[in-house]
Amino acid sequence: MARVSVTTSEEQAVVIPRSREEAVAAFGAGDGVTVMGGGTILMPELTSGRVRPERVLLLGRAGLDGQKEDGARLVIGAGVRIADLMDAPEPLGTAARRVGDAEIRSQATLGGNLCATAGADYPRGDLQAPLIALGATVRSAGAGGEHVEPVEEFLAGDPSSRLVLEVEVPTDRRGAYASVGRPHAHSYTILAVSGSVGPDGSDLRLAAAGAGPKSVRLDGPDGDPASSAGVALADDALASTWYRKKMLPVLVARVLSDLKENA
Repeated sequence: MARVSVTTSEEQAVVIPRSREEAVAAFGAGDGVTVMGGGTILMPELTSGRVRPERVLLLGRAGLDGQKEDGARLVIGAGVRIADLMDAPEPLGTAARRVGDAEIRSQATLGGNLCATAGADYPRGDLQAPLIALGATVRSAGAGGEHVEPVEEFLAGDPSSRLVLEVEVPTDRRGAYASVGRPHAHSYTILAVSGSVGPDGSDLRLAAAGAGPKSVRLDGPDGDPASSAGVALADDALASTWYRKKMLPVLVARVLSDLKENA
Protein backbone atom coordinates (compact mmCIF):
# COMPACT_ATOMS: atom_id res chain seq x y z
CA MET A 1 0.00 0.00 0.00
CA ALA A 2 1.28 3.46 -0.88
CA ARG A 3 2.25 5.68 2.02
CA VAL A 4 0.01 8.57 2.98
CA SER A 5 1.55 11.92 2.01
CA VAL A 6 2.08 14.25 4.96
CA THR A 7 3.40 17.80 4.92
CA THR A 8 4.01 19.60 8.17
CA SER A 9 4.65 23.05 9.54
CA GLU A 10 5.12 24.35 13.07
CA GLU A 11 1.35 24.66 13.49
CA GLN A 12 -0.34 21.98 11.40
CA ALA A 13 -0.07 18.83 9.30
CA VAL A 14 -1.65 18.26 5.89
CA VAL A 15 -2.46 14.62 5.13
CA ILE A 16 -3.18 13.42 1.58
CA PRO A 17 -4.48 9.82 1.57
CA ARG A 18 -4.25 7.89 -1.70
CA SER A 19 -7.11 5.45 -1.09
CA ARG A 20 -10.34 5.04 0.83
CA GLU A 21 -8.60 2.83 3.39
CA GLU A 22 -5.86 5.39 3.95
CA ALA A 23 -8.46 8.14 4.38
CA VAL A 24 -10.31 6.13 7.02
CA ALA A 25 -7.06 5.34 8.85
CA ALA A 26 -5.89 8.97 8.73
CA PHE A 27 -9.24 10.25 10.01
CA GLY A 28 -9.28 7.80 12.91
CA ALA A 29 -11.79 8.96 15.51
CA GLY A 30 -11.81 12.45 14.02
CA ASP A 31 -10.06 14.13 16.93
CA GLY A 32 -8.32 17.33 15.77
CA VAL A 33 -8.94 16.52 12.08
CA THR A 34 -10.41 19.02 9.62
CA VAL A 35 -11.61 17.41 6.39
CA MET A 36 -11.33 19.24 3.07
CA GLY A 37 -13.29 18.03 0.06
CA GLY A 38 -13.77 20.75 -2.55
CA GLY A 39 -12.83 23.54 -0.16
CA THR A 40 -15.59 25.96 -1.18
CA ILE A 41 -16.67 26.46 2.43
CA LEU A 42 -13.44 25.69 4.27
CA MET A 43 -10.98 27.76 2.22
CA PRO A 44 -12.57 31.15 3.03
CA GLU A 45 -12.54 30.17 6.71
CA LEU A 46 -8.86 29.24 6.54
CA THR A 47 -7.94 32.39 4.61
CA SER A 48 -9.68 34.64 7.10
CA GLY A 49 -8.12 32.84 10.06
CA ARG A 50 -11.50 31.94 11.54
CA VAL A 51 -10.47 28.29 11.38
CA ARG A 52 -6.98 27.18 12.43
CA PRO A 53 -6.95 23.38 12.20
CA GLU A 54 -4.45 21.12 13.89
CA ARG A 55 -4.55 18.61 11.03
CA VAL A 56 -6.09 18.86 7.55
CA LEU A 57 -7.18 15.78 5.63
CA LEU A 58 -7.29 16.42 1.85
CA LEU A 59 -9.62 13.93 0.14
CA GLY A 60 -9.03 14.84 -3.51
CA ARG A 61 -6.87 11.76 -4.19
CA ALA A 62 -8.62 9.28 -1.87
CA GLY A 63 -10.69 7.61 -4.60
CA LEU A 64 -14.05 8.72 -3.19
CA ASP A 65 -15.25 10.39 -6.40
CA GLY A 66 -17.02 7.50 -8.13
CA GLN A 67 -20.65 6.61 -8.79
CA LYS A 68 -22.18 3.20 -9.50
CA GLU A 69 -25.64 1.67 -9.76
CA ASP A 70 -26.40 -1.21 -7.42
CA GLY A 71 -29.82 -2.60 -8.23
CA ALA A 72 -32.41 0.08 -7.47
CA ARG A 73 -29.86 2.27 -5.70
CA LEU A 74 -27.20 4.71 -6.83
CA VAL A 75 -24.01 4.68 -4.74
CA ILE A 76 -22.33 8.11 -4.79
CA GLY A 77 -18.87 8.68 -3.37
CA ALA A 78 -18.38 11.55 -0.94
CA GLY A 79 -15.89 13.18 -3.30
CA VAL A 80 -18.27 13.41 -6.27
CA ARG A 81 -18.60 17.01 -7.45
CA ILE A 82 -22.01 18.63 -7.30
CA ALA A 83 -21.72 19.36 -11.04
CA ASP A 84 -21.79 15.59 -11.60
CA LEU A 85 -25.08 15.24 -9.69
CA MET A 86 -27.22 17.52 -11.83
CA ASP A 87 -28.77 14.49 -13.59
CA ALA A 88 -29.22 12.52 -10.37
CA PRO A 89 -32.65 11.17 -9.34
CA GLU A 90 -35.10 13.94 -8.45
CA PRO A 91 -35.23 16.00 -6.34
CA LEU A 92 -31.45 15.64 -5.89
CA GLY A 93 -30.74 16.63 -9.51
CA THR A 94 -32.68 19.89 -9.36
CA ALA A 95 -31.17 20.80 -5.98
CA ALA A 96 -27.67 20.19 -7.38
CA ARG A 97 -28.35 22.43 -10.39
CA ARG A 98 -29.33 25.27 -8.06
CA VAL A 99 -26.31 25.13 -5.74
CA GLY A 100 -24.24 28.31 -5.99
CA ASP A 101 -22.90 28.92 -9.49
CA ALA A 102 -21.02 26.86 -12.08
CA GLU A 103 -17.68 27.48 -10.40
CA ILE A 104 -18.93 26.34 -7.01
CA ARG A 105 -20.69 23.28 -8.45
CA SER A 106 -17.53 22.20 -10.28
CA GLN A 107 -15.51 22.26 -7.05
CA ALA A 108 -17.88 21.47 -4.16
CA THR A 109 -18.44 17.84 -3.20
CA LEU A 110 -21.40 15.79 -2.02
CA GLY A 111 -19.69 14.98 1.29
CA GLY A 112 -18.81 18.59 2.00
CA ASN A 113 -22.34 19.78 1.26
CA LEU A 114 -23.84 17.05 3.41
CA CYS A 115 -21.68 18.12 6.36
CA ALA A 116 -22.17 21.87 5.87
CA THR A 117 -23.91 22.47 9.17
CA ALA A 118 -21.86 23.35 12.22
CA GLY A 119 -20.76 26.97 12.43
CA ALA A 120 -22.40 28.09 9.20
CA ASP A 121 -23.60 31.71 9.17
CA TYR A 122 -26.35 30.74 6.75
CA PRO A 123 -27.89 27.39 5.75
CA ARG A 124 -25.60 25.83 3.14
CA GLY A 125 -26.39 22.10 3.02
CA ASP A 126 -28.66 22.30 -0.02
CA LEU A 127 -28.42 18.59 -0.82
CA GLN A 128 -29.37 17.41 2.66
CA ALA A 129 -33.13 17.84 2.16
CA PRO A 130 -33.40 15.99 -1.17
CA LEU A 131 -31.33 13.15 0.27
CA ILE A 132 -33.67 12.95 3.28
CA ALA A 133 -36.71 13.05 0.99
CA LEU A 134 -35.32 10.19 -1.10
CA GLY A 135 -34.63 8.05 1.96
CA ALA A 136 -30.90 7.98 1.25
CA THR A 137 -28.39 6.39 3.62
CA VAL A 138 -24.88 7.53 4.56
CA ARG A 139 -21.84 5.33 5.09
CA SER A 140 -19.31 7.07 7.32
CA ALA A 141 -16.23 6.23 9.35
CA GLY A 142 -15.02 7.43 12.72
CA ALA A 143 -15.14 6.36 16.35
CA GLY A 144 -16.65 2.88 16.50
CA GLY A 145 -15.80 2.07 12.89
CA GLU A 146 -17.99 2.38 9.80
CA HIS A 147 -21.71 3.10 10.17
CA VAL A 148 -24.59 3.10 7.70
CA GLU A 149 -27.59 5.20 8.71
CA PRO A 150 -30.37 7.32 7.22
CA VAL A 151 -29.33 10.86 6.31
CA GLU A 152 -31.63 12.41 8.93
CA GLU A 153 -30.04 10.31 11.68
CA PHE A 154 -26.56 11.24 10.47
CA LEU A 155 -27.47 14.95 10.60
CA ALA A 156 -29.05 14.56 14.05
CA GLY A 157 -25.58 13.79 15.38
CA ASP A 158 -22.35 15.69 14.81
CA PRO A 159 -21.40 15.37 11.11
CA SER A 160 -17.97 16.85 11.78
CA SER A 161 -17.11 13.82 13.92
CA ARG A 162 -17.60 11.41 11.00
CA LEU A 163 -15.84 10.94 7.66
CA VAL A 164 -18.46 10.53 4.93
CA LEU A 165 -17.51 7.78 2.49
CA GLU A 166 -20.57 7.37 0.29
CA VAL A 167 -24.28 7.94 0.02
CA GLU A 168 -26.81 5.43 -1.33
CA VAL A 169 -29.84 6.90 -3.12
CA PRO A 170 -32.92 4.93 -4.26
CA THR A 171 -33.54 5.27 -8.00
CA ASP A 172 -37.13 3.99 -8.07
CA ARG A 173 -38.83 7.00 -6.42
CA ARG A 174 -40.44 10.07 -8.00
CA GLY A 175 -39.34 13.44 -6.66
CA ALA A 176 -40.16 17.13 -6.75
CA TYR A 177 -38.41 20.30 -5.57
CA ALA A 178 -39.49 23.88 -4.83
CA SER A 179 -37.46 26.77 -3.45
CA VAL A 180 -37.63 30.49 -2.81
CA GLY A 181 -34.82 33.00 -3.29
CA ARG A 182 -34.24 36.72 -2.85
CA PRO A 183 -31.76 38.93 -4.76
CA HIS A 184 -29.65 39.84 -1.73
CA ALA A 185 -29.20 36.18 -0.79
CA HIS A 186 -26.91 35.60 -3.81
CA SER A 187 -26.15 31.87 -3.90
CA TYR A 188 -27.55 30.90 -0.51
CA THR A 189 -30.81 28.96 -0.25
CA ILE A 190 -33.37 30.79 1.89
CA LEU A 191 -35.81 27.91 1.97
CA ALA A 192 -36.42 24.82 -0.15
CA VAL A 193 -38.68 21.78 0.11
CA SER A 194 -37.91 18.38 -1.41
CA GLY A 195 -40.35 15.51 -1.70
CA SER A 196 -40.57 12.01 -3.09
CA VAL A 197 -42.98 9.07 -3.27
CA GLY A 198 -42.47 5.39 -3.89
CA PRO A 199 -43.15 3.63 -7.22
CA ASP A 200 -46.84 3.16 -6.35
CA GLY A 201 -47.31 6.77 -5.23
CA SER A 202 -47.30 5.98 -1.52
CA ASP A 203 -44.66 6.54 1.20
CA LEU A 204 -44.54 10.33 0.93
CA ARG A 205 -41.36 11.87 2.29
CA LEU A 206 -40.80 15.63 2.60
CA ALA A 207 -37.83 17.61 3.90
CA ALA A 208 -36.87 21.27 4.15
CA ALA A 209 -33.51 22.98 3.61
CA GLY A 210 -32.84 26.48 4.86
CA ALA A 211 -35.20 26.18 7.82
CA GLY A 212 -32.23 26.05 10.18
CA PRO A 213 -28.55 24.99 10.38
CA LYS A 214 -29.48 21.48 9.20
CA SER A 215 -32.16 20.21 6.86
CA VAL A 216 -35.09 18.51 8.56
CA ARG A 217 -37.74 15.99 7.64
CA LEU A 218 -41.24 17.43 7.72
CA ASP A 219 -43.34 15.35 10.06
CA GLY A 220 -46.20 17.05 11.87
CA PRO A 221 -47.28 16.11 15.40
CA ASP A 222 -50.07 13.99 13.92
CA GLY A 223 -47.59 12.02 11.84
CA ASP A 224 -48.65 13.70 8.60
CA PRO A 225 -45.48 14.11 6.47
CA ALA A 226 -47.13 17.01 4.62
CA SER A 227 -47.42 19.01 7.83
CA SER A 228 -44.85 21.69 8.63
CA ALA A 229 -46.05 22.17 12.18
CA GLY A 230 -43.36 22.04 14.82
CA VAL A 231 -40.44 22.87 12.49
CA ALA A 232 -37.97 25.25 14.15
CA LEU A 233 -37.33 28.05 11.65
CA ALA A 234 -34.20 30.21 11.60
CA ASP A 235 -33.98 33.99 11.74
CA ASP A 236 -30.89 35.35 9.99
CA ALA A 237 -29.64 37.95 7.54
CA LEU A 238 -31.21 36.10 4.61
CA ALA A 239 -34.77 35.95 5.90
CA SER A 240 -36.80 36.24 9.06
CA THR A 241 -38.54 33.45 10.89
CA TRP A 242 -41.83 35.12 9.92
CA TYR A 243 -40.98 34.98 6.21
CA ARG A 244 -39.90 31.35 6.36
CA LYS A 245 -43.05 30.45 8.30
CA LYS A 246 -45.18 32.03 5.57
CA MET A 247 -43.29 30.41 2.70
CA LEU A 248 -42.86 26.87 4.03
CA PRO A 249 -46.49 25.75 3.48
CA VAL A 250 -46.43 27.39 0.04
CA LEU A 251 -43.40 25.33 -0.99
CA VAL A 252 -44.89 22.15 0.51
CA ALA A 253 -48.05 22.71 -1.54
CA ARG A 254 -46.00 23.17 -4.73
CA VAL A 255 -44.10 19.95 -4.17
CA LEU A 256 -47.27 17.98 -3.43
CA SER A 257 -48.90 19.40 -6.55
CA ASP A 258 -45.92 18.46 -8.73
CA LEU A 259 -45.84 14.93 -7.33
CA LYS A 260 -49.55 14.54 -8.05
CA GLU A 261 -49.31 15.96 -11.59
CA ASN A 262 -46.38 13.75 -12.49
CA ALA A 263 -47.92 10.57 -11.16
